[in-house]
Amino acid sequence: MNDFLFIFAPPFKITTLSMNKNSIVGFILIAAIMVAYSIWMTPSEAELAAKKRKQDSIAQVIQLRMDSVAKLKAAQQKVQQPIAKTLQSGAAKPKQSNKATQQHRQQQQGVFASSAQAGDSIFTIETDLAKYKISSRGGFIRSVQLKKYVTYDSMPLILFKPETSQFGLSFFSGNKVINTKGLYFEPVASEAGKHYFLVNGADSLTFRMRVFAMNAQKQPDRSRYIEFVYSFKGDNYMLHFNINMVNLQDIIPANMNYVELKWYADMLQQERTVDRFNGSTIYYKYYKDDVDYLSESKDEEKQIKTKLKWVSFKQRFFTSTLIAGNYFNDGIIKTHKIKDHKPFPGYLKSMDADVTVPFNVTRDTQIPMSLYFGPNKFTTLKKYGLELEHQIPIGWSFFLLAWINEWIVIPVFNILGGLGWNYGIVILVLTVLLKIFLFPIAYKTYMSSAKMRVLKPEVDEINAKYPKKEDSMKKQQAVMALYKKAGANPASGCVPMLLQMPILFAMFRFFPAAIQLRQQSFLWATDLSSYDSILHLPWNIPFYGDHVSLFTLLMTVSTIMYTYLNNQMMGSQTQTMPGMKTMMYIMPVMFLGIFNNYASGLSYYYFLANIITFGQMYVFRYAINEDKLRKQIEANKKKPVKKSGFQKRLEEAAKKRGYQSK
Repeated sequence: MNDFLFIFAPPFKITTLSMNKNSIVGFILIAAIMVAYSIWMTPSEAELAAKKRKQDSIAQVIQLRMDSVAKLKAAQQKVQQPIAKTLQSGAAKPKQSNKATQQHRQQQQGVFASSAQAGDSIFTIETDLAKYKISSRGGFIRSVQLKKYVTYDSMPLILFKPETSQFGLSFFSGNKVINTKGLYFEPVASEAGKHYFLVNGADSLTFRMRVFAMNAQKQPDRSRYIEFVYSFKGDNYMLHFNINMVNLQDIIPANMNYVELKWYADMLQQERTVDRFNGSTIYYKYYKDDVDYLSESKDEEKQIKTKLKWVSFKQRFFTSTLIAGNYFNDGIIKTHKIKDHKPFPGYLKSMDADVTVPFNVTRDTQIPMSLYFGPNKFTTLKKYGLELEHQIPIGWSFFLLAWINEWIVIPVFNILGGLGWNYGIVILVLTVLLKIFLFPIAYKTYMSSAKMRVLKPEVDEINAKYPKKEDSMKKQQAVMALYKKAGANPASGCVPMLLQMPILFAMFRFFPAAIQLRQQSFLWATDLSSYDSILHLPWNIPFYGDHVSLFTLLMTVSTIMYTYLNNQMMGSQTQTMPGMKTMMYIMPVMFLGIFNNYASGLSYYYFLANIITFGQMYVFRYAINEDKLRKQIEANKKKPVKKSGFQKRLEEAAKKRGYQSK
């Protein structure tokens, strides 16, 4: 890359680096637009007062809501404390302890006490894409197996730990907190007696589970119940999930404007390695606003005081998402790792979401929601129109990266993959297509380098003419004057390179997040979404790892070779900044450590890009005749240098003040 040359001049001193009049006018127009925009967008005093009143009102509502949630949590803790004490005190008499605990739980469930003790049953719903296991205890999905995928060690791919996943609906009833996660649901009459259901293709299946309140005789009242309704489709990862609250007006207070949903799951590791840039965490979408997420590298808890559209337990290539039919009022989300005891085999991370849903028993009977359990495949998630695809990190923080991946790379990648080719060949063809697209930019960069090489002897003469440090300003002015006479621009080689950078970064984001590469083999790489180990080391090297990835090694060696050839062809430019030259060799070595544990598909792409660039460099070298280029430069020197009207006026003004243009 060509170096930028900067010129610093004292006030009113005219240098040989002229400024275009149109550029000055453009800067002035931009400044005028920014000033006008800031004035136009500045609100009036009345608008500010109205905005403050609105914010104060919203703050009051949020505070009231959070106070209610705090009361609900305090009540839940009050319920749990006696149970914990009973369990601790009953260690010597386990039978009495269990009986006392069960009785206490029944008492705390109030009018739902008859459903607080029963045998747990599992109901399996199988579609073309997944197997769902729903437990009668809590009535929620305890396990999801994605049928079209397996884990890195060829085991069935189950999204979360069935024994520890929990989902509960909580609300006040009198002086008690009812939580459905401790209640035993039963299927409706039409589905009773069956524990396995199958739905294929475009067919659909509705599965209902109910938990009943008690009547005055302490018997289940079939007319008053909480109902979980699941609607499955054979060919869809998305399913509708509605909660019906039927005839509970005398159970839930009329002044309650929300219920609480608490979802917890211990996530299982599906991949051989944990990706440092595309890890597991909780993603969430603000209602009618952006998508955000918690830290992927550390435990984090966040209290959200505004409306949410969905909350997602996201892993690298798969996700479990709870979607509001309307919105969630607010929530508390948390990711953490088990620390108080040894985690179970395959444990990855624990995720916890606690959200409130607007609900008033006097006007509402249903809480509509949806659930998505499936792959993080861009086209699959995008079709739902909920911005679920923003969980795939393709560069959303910088619009240009996202646009390149969304509208160019992903469509081309899907078309090539749809041809049935091996994905190693797909990456090769994609790389060739991108290089063809960038060919004019590469040619422009090489042409600039060729001009710099031709001018190198004259630049060396100027350096010898001004050897002193205090003459550096004169030396820069002389070099720039030479470039201007020759019709060469040192920045013209760097600008095309900068235009290529968004595509390079887009590839960096795309390949590790592409589920299409998952468990796809090519040559010695068994999984292009993971590292390609050809040698396992007996020890772990800091910043490198315990294995040798061949594609990463090839990429590093080819990058060093490219850097050497590029420095030779750039001539004197790298000599003006020796520190930069050293850094250009250090960077590939740093990448060796970074990419050794990264997706081998990305290292393979960069290696291919380097090889194709070598070919371009040799083609350009023989296609561009430097002797002809030198003659053209000499002809340009003989032409008079045109000055813009703006520069002429600056020089005249400087002469009046006693300065002479250089």
